Amino acid sequence: MPAVKGDGMRGLAVFISDIRNCKSKEAEIKRINKELANIRSKFKGDKTLDGYQKKKYVCKLLFIFLLGHDIDFGHMEAVNLLSSNKYTEKQIGYLFISVLVSANSDLMKLVIQSIKNDLASRNPVHICMAMQCIANIGSRDMAEAFTRDIPKILVSGDTIDQVKQSAALCLLRLLRQSPDLINLGEWSSRVIHLLNDQHMGVVTAAVSLIDTLVKRNPDEYKGCVSLAVSRLSRIVTSSYTDLQDYTYYFVPAPWLSVKLLRVLQNYPPPEDAAVRTRLTECLETILNKAQEPPKSKKVQHSNAKNAVLFEAINLIIHMDSDPNLLVRACNQLGQFLQHRETNLRYLALESMCLLATSEFSHEAVKKHQETVITALKTERDVSVRQRAVDLLYAMCDRTNAEEIVAEMLAYLETADYSIREEMVLKVAILAEKYAVDYTWYVDTILNLIRIAGDYVSEEVWYRVIQIVINRDDVQGYAAKTVFEALQAPACHENMVKVGGYILGEFGNLIAGDPRSSPMVQFQLLHSKFHLCAPATRGLLLSTYVKFINLFPEIKPQIQDVLRGHNQLRNSDVELQQRAVEYLQLSTLTTADVLATVLEEMPPFPERESSILAKLKKKKPDSVKENAETKMPRPAAQVNSFPEQPHPIAMPEVHNEPNQDSADLLGLSTPVPTMNATPPKDSAAGLLVDVFDTLGAMTTTTTATNGLTPGADEGFKSGASTVVGAAGDLTEGTEQRYKEFLCKNNGVLFENDLLQIGVKAEFRENLGRIGIFFGNKTSFQFTSFTSEVSLPGELSNQLMVQANPVDPVVDGGAQKQQMLNIECITDFSEPPLLNIQFVYSGAQQRIALKLPVMINKLVESTEMDSTTFFQRWKTLSSPQQECQRIFKAQHPMDSEQTKAKLLGFGMGLLENVDPNPENYVSAGVLHTRNQKVGCLLRLEPNMQAQMYRLTLRTSKESVSKELCELLESQF
Repeated sequence: MPAVKGDGMRGLAVFISDIRNCKSKEAEIKRINKELANIRSKFKGDKTLDGYQKKKYVCKLLFIFLLGHDIDFGHMEAVNLLSSNKYTEKQIGYLFISVLVSANSDLMKLVIQSIKNDLASRNPVHICMAMQCIANIGSRDMAEAFTRDIPKILVSGDTIDQVKQSAALCLLRLLRQSPDLINLGEWSSRVIHLLNDQHMGVVTAAVSLIDTLVKRNPDEYKGCVSLAVSRLSRIVTSSYTDLQDYTYYFVPAPWLSVKLLRVLQNYPPPEDAAVRTRLTECLETILNKAQEPPKSKKVQHSNAKNAVLFEAINLIIHMDSDPNLLVRACNQLGQFLQHRETNLRYLALESMCLLATSEFSHEAVKKHQETVITALKTERDVSVRQRAVDLLYAMCDRTNAEEIVAEMLAYLETADYSIREEMVLKVAILAEKYAVDYTWYVDTILNLIRIAGDYVSEEVWYRVIQIVINRDDVQGYAAKTVFEALQAPACHENMVKVGGYILGEFGNLIAGDPRSSPMVQFQLLHSKFHLCAPATRGLLLSTYVKFINLFPEIKPQIQDVLRGHNQLRNSDVELQQRAVEYLQLSTLTTADVLATVLEEMPPFPERESSILAKLKKKKPDSVKENAETKMPRPAAQVNSFPEQPHPIAMPEVHNEPNQDSADLLGLSTPVPTMNATPPKDSAAGLLVDVFDTLGAMTTTTTATNGLTPGADEGFKSGASTVVGAAGDLTEGTEQRYKEFLCKNNGVLFENDLLQIGVKAEFRENLGRIGIFFGNKTSFQFTSFTSEVSLPGELSNQLMVQANPVDPVVDGGAQKQQMLNIECITDFSEPPLLNIQFVYSGAQQRIALKLPVMINKLVESTEMDSTTFFQRWKTLSSPQQECQRIFKAQHPMDSEQTKAKLLGFGMGLLENVDPNPENYVSAGVLHTRNQKVGCLLRLEPNMQAQMYRLTLRTSKESVSKELCELLESQF
């Protein structure tokens, strides 16, 4: 084909047309291979190729690469194009280099030299293309090579405006990629003065660079404050006709205004009175413009106008010094609370949460209490409802605490599952902080346990016990109230824990009433015994031995229970040990010794509330103290936050329910680093302080006698780090891995140094996992790496993309790593997570199984009885069925069985099986290659304590794998 001069590149157009006209994938591949062979021969054999022909063939290679084919030649020809003086040839060369040449390629030295030549030229187009290439590649080598050239071009007086824009953005890219290499030094003041540049494009690009520089070193760039205020004033006071080239739907330079306001949020209010007055005038002007009628009905106008307004309000809140501005901002936000646009309601609630923490605007925020409560009840968007909860929490004080707590409790019964745990924490904190009547506090917490017991963490019921023990005047009322609560037919296990502890300590205060006599108390607690988990049973055994001291008249009945076959030969060694020791204690010791050993718990010392500490770590911005909480309080009040109690408890795992939330409770946003240093005397308690963003899994251990364990021991884990070969799994991690079979969130690993938590969600064949690394020590982890490996065939069955994790984890801090997972076909082995870091000079290595099982990709389906058994008969071949008959390893409780099946991912089908005691489920396993229908039938035999589990799927390997996974849960 004869060469066609000019930019048309007819050969490229013909090739693209041929590809589009291909009728099949095979025809397309054939045409591409033919073209690749032609290009390869041209590059190797024809030494007379001109720039146009090289450009044409390089363009074809780019197009082939964009179609998804690998390109392993042509790189040198692209580098040669960089030396051309023609714009189109140089442009194609830079494009090829940016897309196809690796930052570690041997050709990069030639590329860098060509870029230096272009930067040294006087052609602004060539300079801009060179800087675009630098920014696109953004490697460390690029930063090292051009760390002085780019700033010099940026501040040079001879540089034209378009090149300055490119230089500022190129430097910003290098600064973000390699911050340790970029040091402006003597050019810093000249960079700041770019805010005064006449060209608005230069200012817009420069302010993004300055904002990043300010965050690194605020003192060095504090001179930008007055210049930023000056530029902002000129924009705000100008008419939209004055800045026509930078006016967006009648709003002058909205992006530049937002960036300037953000730069100012890095500094306190200006000390210079003139600058401060000018800034106040700017903010007042922005608030005034928000009240003006809109100049356009288009949504772009309102979006730009509101973007500037909300950033101005953020600056007002940040300065927190002008009562007039704060109140005006609050009133403006109040108008948005009932706006028809959901995003505005969300932003208004979020900003008012911050305003509520200011002593100047707290009362103004409280005026909108009814509107916020209405939003909580009627809002359809769960994220807006969550912000409404945050605002109610922030605006609460002594004058409205009872009303707000009552509204939050009422809403809690129907609240979205994704926000219940946080609501429980906030209700518990408000009830404690603003309790004037301690009976109201006890009623509130018990009501909280009744309504949302699954979401009441151990810190909450520890806390109510602390306060009851520390307050003599509420002990009798607490014993009476909890006794009445335990009489309900359906009683949550946390209520049994609280009841067992309080009645064991203060049951004697209500024993005079025949309706709550010692025997009635004992029988009531013992009626709940068989329904509870081992940890709660251990607590109840400790309560029984306390009863022997409080009520000697029922000693024989309690000894009969302790002597019973189910206790002395219990398979759980902790329960067996307690029963034996308590029986011997009550039999061999004198009454005086028994009374001394089992005396009433002493008051707890004062310290910050563990619930408040948990919420601070979960949402740091949502628990800032308002004006009232800053005031000193008497030490004797309930608000004084004594430390958590020493509950009578056993090792327990509290499983957080699955949260089928699209955003994983905010995992899609960066998790703030926890900088607070935990108490040095509570190393084990760091689980609460460092990693309670998960709030999922806490472990409680007891002293040998089970009576008064240390509170901090309640958060220790038995897992330990094994330093060995990379392929060796760390010991003690298998049990926690198995617990993730029926849940998505929790703690995967914990030792004295590190805690690793997981939050995951799965949709069809895709999964998203957030891994949180919490440093439990007060020293840095360095050289921290976290890698996911896919051993054996798993690399063909799963695809995993992992974000890098910061190599330094400060003491008491938390880092996050996000994984994206795609299931190609069914699999049986999980991916492996390998963590390495250096602590106190010693290399630490942890290898874990990542909780990605095949059942995570199963989506539940609904069907009636007829449809179920029709499909059941269809999947009747031996290859499609897997059946296991096995002995029950756990108590055969119907509610726990249902919960496990639901957590496993297959929906329960009610009224389908003729035998009502059987459980049937249906689901669909999603992979990239196919969908596999799954049917399940679980038949319990209560008398024999046996199960028969049958899985039928359309694929043999899936049936076997699901059956093996589910068998381990029963």
